[in-house]
Amino acid sequence: MGGEVLVFIVIFLVIFGIAYLYFSTRNKERLALIEKGAEASIFVKGKREGAAPFWKILILNFALLLMGIGLAIFIASLMVNIMAVDEEVAYPGTIFLMAGLGLYLGFTLTKKLEKEE
Repeated sequence: MGGEVLVFIVIFLVIFGIAYLYFSTRNKERLALIEKGAEASIFVKGKREGAAPFWKILILNFALLLMGIGLAIFIASLMVNIMAVDEEVAYPGTIFLMAGLGLYLGFTLTKKLEKEE
């Protein structure tokens, strides 16, 4: 039982360490720029022209990922039952392949969506 708790503690410490380094480094960079006389407007991220909202991109990619995984399970089931492919090979292989294709399709549609708006 000690191993499971140790894994969660390590994961938490890694996430905390990455967040701490990110924010402390960002703070030091900003202080250095302010000392050199840079304007504060460079710290505010402006909305880019033609950029799609983040939630649209997230929903599009997540939906295509889930559709790819669902299609992969269906294709793997056909491969196992009809073509007698080994079950341990068919399911993981098609799931990773179709999930990757779904994410790639989401990437290309996101680029297209950003050009339209």
